[in-house]
Amino acid sequence: MKVLITGINGFVGSHLADYIIDKNLGEVYGTIRSKNPNLDNISHNLGKINRIECDLTDATRTFEIINKVRPDIIFHLAAQAFVPPSWEAPYQTINTNVIGTLNILEAVRKSKTGPTIHLAGTSEEYGLVNGNELPIKETNPLRPLSPYGVSKVAADMLCWQYYKSYGLKTIVTRAFNHTGPRRGIQYALSNWCYQIANAELNNGGKTIKVGNLNASRDFSDVRDIVRAYWLAVKKGKPGEVYNISSGKAFSMQKILELLLNKTKLKFAIEKSPDRIRPSDVENLLGDCTKFRNATEWKPEIPLEKTLEDLLNYWREKIKANKAQ
Repeated sequence: MKVLITGINGFVGSHLADYIIDKNLGEVYGTIRSKNPNLDNISHNLGKINRIECDLTDATRTFEIINKVRPDIIFHLAAQAFVPPSWEAPYQTINTNVIGTLNILEAVRKSKTGPTIHLAGTSEEYGLVNGNELPIKETNPLRPLSPYGVSKVAADMLCWQYYKSYGLKTIVTRAFNHTGPRRGIQYALSNWCYQIANAELNNGGKTIKVGNLNASRDFSDVRDIVRAYWLAVKKGKPGEVYNISSGKAFSMQKILELLLNKTKLKFAIEKSPDRIRPSDVENLLGDCTKFRNATEWKPEIPLEKTLEDLLNYWREKIKANKAQ
């Protein structure tokens, strides 16, 4: 079985590649955007991945790859996936996330390859959620509050349209927040872990810079998420959309407190204006009953373990950089 993962050197893509290879589920191909990509995220399986350079906004190149590889499964993960830059670069966000998705769908249609196509959507598609709409079901209105959210709604709808118009086997998941080892430093929890680890190992500042601590988020471990993605393509139905979530929401304040309990240092908390979004989704709590009924998936890694692993990841990374 041939599995194509777009954005394989990204956070989730690298964990998904590890999951598939470690469990011997298929032959893995992965797209990377540049000639000299950062491959730090891909661990011990780097040599087992067929890496392909491709900018998915290039329709001709995208078709060439899909027509040549002829994958059985496509996990479309490549995206501009960080919310804050989407306000600063809305064109790039829309172009990457919408046109990239369109080019994959068109390439599959024209090549007549017939793979199952998984689109990694996001809970950011729901955007503005009223208090009486929690927990959020797949049927909730989509009211995105960022260009990123808008771009993923468009990609989501394209998958639906190509399923109805051409019979493409598209499956969309809307994963709620997820984190874990290898998460980029720009994301809040990972950045907090970096700040703590840096203070421990480099006598860094004893102040942690934060954004909005009042927002509540439904976090899962990335290793649970990639297991869910695999189950989605194996047990999910084409044309359907599925929430993936833990079903538990914590305020960012509470998560920060859990992290600070894992270090002996004492930190002051400083709200940083550049970490406040123009508009923020205040409450994200997912209902993934539909997905659990279809796949029997459930999260296995508790948040405390995820935070511990993420903090240790940054401790090890900073220690290794210091030794060089």
